[in-house]
Amino acid sequence: MSKRKRIWIARDYAKCSGCRRCEIACSLVHEGKIWPEASRIRIFMLVPGLEIPHLCVQCHDYPCVDACPVNALSVNEKTEAVTVDKEKCTACGLCIDACPGRVPFIHPRENYVVICDLCEGNPKCVEECSRGRWHALQLMERDDSYSFRLYARTPEEITKELAVKIYGEKGLEVL
Repeated sequence: MSKRKRIWIARDYAKCSGCRRCEIACSLVHEGKIWPEASRIRIFMLVPGLEIPHLCVQCHDYPCVDACPVNALSVNEKTEAVTVDKEKCTACGLCIDACPGRVPFIHPRENYVVICDLCEGNPKCVEECSRGRWHALQLMERDDSYSFRLYARTPEEITKELAVKIYGEKGLEVL
């Protein structure tokens, strides 16, 4: 039996068109309807034209899991993605505070935290991004020599960096 490849979703923020097909695909899979507010990937547009896909990077040390006082968060042995036990979760928010990118959020209608679970190893957000030929999201094999925490930042931090990359130092003026 071959060992499953460990994966994560890499992102190229400059390629995101803001189409939000990733949010739609995710909400259809997890919620059974188009409901971007409950999607495990969220697109932030803090500056017009700069769209930021924001989702869990599956940190190597999982600070959100360690922060949960009721053990509602765990790491899936198959995918190594964070999973949430809705029945145990109290929506206390400690996992949100522990996350360097403040990625988890409380479900819009129910009392539990929402985090990307990598769709059991076949992320629908990546499929949709590839189908649209934007390739802002790409499924990659994990390499533990790489720091995934480089991506575990807030949308505000990422937007500032992208604004400078695209507009130069003048880009900070739009923020």
